[in-house]
Amino acid sequence: MIDTTEVEMFERSVRQATERHTGEALDGALTELGWREALAEDAYTAVSILFPLQGAANGVSSALDQVMATGLALQLTTEAVVLPRLGTWAPPGAVTDERVAIRGLGTQSLQHCDRAVVVAHHGGADTFTIGTVATSDVDLRPVGGMDPHFGLIEATADGVDFSSYPDGSGATWGAAVVLARLALSYEILGAARTVLSLAREHALDRVQYGRPISRFQAVRHRLAEALVAIEGADAVVTAARETPSTQLAAMAKALAGRGALTAARHCQQVLAGIGFTAEHPFHRYFRRILLLDELFGSAHSLTSELGDELLRSRRLPALLPL
Repeated sequence: MIDTTEVEMFERSVRQATERHTGEALDGALTELGWREALAEDAYTAVSILFPLQGAANGVSSALDQVMATGLALQLTTEAVVLPRLGTWAPPGAVTDERVAIRGLGTQSLQHCDRAVVVAHHGGADTFTIGTVATSDVDLRPVGGMDPHFGLIEATADGVDFSSYPDGSGATWGAAVVLARLALSYEILGAARTVLSLAREHALDRVQYGRPISRFQAVRHRLAEALVAIEGADAVVTAARETPSTQLAAMAKALAGRGALTAARHCQQVLAGIGFTAEHPFHRYFRRILLLDELFGSAHSLTSELGDELLRSRRLPALLPL
């Protein structure tokens, strides 16, 4: 475990790195700071430090690859990890006769690596194997869409050579999903907090009828509801960090996505016309929230899955300690 003093010092350094760098430059800065070592020592603390700051800065990095590798009990050197498709959390590969078909995504680092780590179904729906493929055998296509600056890569392949890890059983896929969902939840909330800050600053500066609009009750209610949505989701994310579980991580990801979208909707109303312009930074954070919400299950799909599970089990989840 990383002690409190080390956490505070490390957080200050990571904050400076995320504020000054993005992309490959941020990857390099995080390597120099020892973020990978921190992730290996205390994964949940390392995730809770980096990803809120990365979300707040609207930055990008390959840190999600490292998070997935940690959950899979792997040590990446130059590889990247193939992620599930948008809106899903199932492994992106399927093995047949020692060859693999891939339908997945990757971070920006995927196109710069010689090999990619793939988790694939093998034999049955609940049987997985972990291996690598040559990225030259995979069709890589940059994804534009809602947030092209995120650098997402679509990865597809049919029947390519698949080198399994000797001890790769796939039993750690659930742990990787839990850790990834926690990381994305923190990043979503980091972006949402910045959106709220932008709206608050605008409300203080914008003058109508001779006074700042922050004095109007309707504006205050919008900002208050945004804050409540963010803080409520943050409480569940914190609980998922302290007591990790598949169900709690899914709840945290769902609430983070819903809370951030609620905050963005209210803050867009406060920002009014300026929030629609390309010059104002709001749209960059809103685009990022929309994309991150879809990774490893959206707020809508995860809520539906959790509801279906409650109906099947006829049991409510345990109450969180207050």
